[in-house]
Amino acid sequence: MKSSLLRFILALTLLPFLWTAAGAQAVSFPELGSALPGHKDVTYLDLARMVIPDLAVDKDGFYKGGLPIDMRHIEGPDSGGSPPETSGFSNAAVLAIKAGGKDRLTMLFDLGDSPDSAEGYAVLALYDTSAKPELLDAVNVAVDRGTYFREPGKLSVSANDNILITMSAHFNSNQNYVATPLIMVRGDKFELIDMIYTFDENLCSYSRKQDVAFQSIADGQPYAAIKVTVTDATVPNGESCDDAPPAAASQDTSVTYHWDTKAAHYAKDSDALDKLAGENAKRF
Repeated sequence: MKSSLLRFILALTLLPFLWTAAGAQAVSFPELGSALPGHKDVTYLDLARMVIPDLAVDKDGFYKGGLPIDMRHIEGPDSGGSPPETSGFSNAAVLAIKAGGKDRLTMLFDLGDSPDSAEGYAVLALYDTSAKPELLDAVNVAVDRGTYFREPGKLSVSANDNILITMSAHFNSNQNYVATPLIMVRGDKFELIDMIYTFDENLCSYSRKQDVAFQSIADGQPYAAIKVTVTDATVPNGESCDDAPPAAASQDTSVTYHWDTKAAHYAKDSDALDKLAGENAKRF
């Protein structure tokens, strides 16, 4: 019960991310019992059951099931915890993307807490719905307590391809910890590009917030470059406190990821965001 309440509060805290993403990039939260467009005999629940085979709705409209199918963590075999023995959620986020020139559908299910990890457990699933729906891939993308699509949800890196942007976060009374995976799809499989860590805090006399912006830049490669900018802003709030607030300030830290054709993956042009994450860790 406590875990569910914390997730509900976290969702309220992150609603601006979800609303903006829904408007900008068509992240939706359809009723799971509703039919897929163009498939009057197939529902989103049918897709969800490809991940959690015994998923069913209770009298309150809450979906419950047992263990999901086996899957890897997006960061690799040494990351992530085990799935909860009982999965439960009220809805799932849905986002249509392009991958390899083909129309694909993704769904994100936050299944709750992992029994052996401080992280939660969240499934990002990839489907081909062009004919009879098929599950192509599924990965655990939870790297913190609650997991969502992050604005803008997806980013075009070619006429035929989108990358996905998710986020995992947790918070305490005055601090918010956020991890943002950048994920691409190649050969109908999810691949991690990088993980971006940011940290917000609200103190007596000021707040410090780190916002993240994403931009694709054509650079002659099969996949466009991806520029990630973290804006670190300190804003005094006018409150009278024991310690004088720092001056208002704003600083941008940017890293650009370029496609390396020979290595067949994205490579970043600096470790500036890693250094920022290290500096943030000292403030925890």
